[in-house]
Amino acid sequence: MKYKLGDFVRFVDEKMEGHITRIIDEEMIGVTTEDDFEIPVLARKVTLVHGYKAPGTEIATETNEPQTPQGEFKTKGIYLGVVPDTKVNSVVHFNLINYTSFQLLIALTTEKQAFKGEYAGIVAPQSAVKIYSAQLADLQLWPKLVLNILYYTTQNFEAPSPLTITEKFKAKDFAGSKKDLPVLNQQGWLIQLDEPDFVIDAEQLKESFYKPAEEKVVVTKPSREVDLHIEKLRDDYQFINSTEILKIQLDYFNKALDAAIVHQLNDIVFIHGAGNGTLRNEIHRSLGKHPKVQTFMDALKEKFGYGATRVVLK
Repeated sequence: MKYKLGDFVRFVDEKMEGHITRIIDEEMIGVTTEDDFEIPVLARKVTLVHGYKAPGTEIATETNEPQTPQGEFKTKGIYLGVVPDTKVNSVVHFNLINYTSFQLLIALTTEKQAFKGEYAGIVAPQSAVKIYSAQLADLQLWPKLVLNILYYTTQNFEAPSPLTITEKFKAKDFAGSKKDLPVLNQQGWLIQLDEPDFVIDAEQLKESFYKPAEEKVVVTKPSREVDLHIEKLRDDYQFINSTEILKIQLDYFNKALDAAIVHQLNDIVFIHGAGNGTLRNEIHRSLGKHPKVQTFMDALKEKFGYGATRVVLK
């Protein structure tokens, strides 16, 4: 298979083009066109369109090592930066970010029933290279990544021991918010591969045993309008199934309602969206039997349609 996820291709027999968003097998691929519809097609029925470069695909060809002043030589800072494709959000690219002053020789192998070499090359200091791509929707099917890293420098610094990192990603690995990635200057998820050894501070450990429990819980005053759309509550919503999404939304609703009661608000609006009505029905069922709720109604139909509920408290 000569194609990779994120490649921009044109159909041979039709006037269509799009990005590869799925590798089905050795002969079939999935191509998503500009209308966001994925079309299965034989790989021989498309041709690569040159010119489009996904994030992290440009590789520095200069291998001469820059001479770093003694006091500025960085020995730590090897990261895996995961960024969504700029054209196809369902595809993510894994970038090896070398923020150190060493040259790195890296090799990536995937393991899923069988081993497959995915990438091998040199990453210059203060640079990054794309080493793998994957479909977000297939997160549970991603193979195990095995990454081997060797350090090299011509300067008078001892090279650390080689790194071998084996990683099987799960949804929780992407639960945190995106951040600015070094070198790439893009937003994405950042995973440090050469983290310092964890050292237990005996004094801090002793203090934790004697630290008194909190005497009271501080309840933050909620906004007058609480948005329950899952993308407003969690950054990893792409990886959560519908049952868990509903639970998260209802938990947030209950906490916001309790906070409104604690702060003695007269009313509060919950924006739940129209959708299939499941969340709205669950909220209305809960409000109908709540002892602190005076009444509730559709809120500002001209603004929210049937996608929000105003709750009047006693």
